[in-house]
Amino acid sequence: GNWMEHITLRSAFSNLGPREKQILQLRFYDGKTQMEVANRLGISQAQVSRLEKGAINAMRKAISVS
Repeated sequence: GNWMEHITLRSAFSNLGPREKQILQLRFYDGKTQMEVANRLGISQAQVSRLEKGAINAMRKAISVS
């Protein structure tokens, strides 16, 4: 994609809460499964799934606005 998209993505990411950031980073940057992330953060896999979905939706919303 172009650099503009990249900047938008980064600013969308920076607006997430610390836990959401951590989840997305572990999942997509480190390639961990939801179960591994859940174990690492000491929360349930269902919570990871919910937080991940919320974070992705929030980023999607932030990107479509711009």
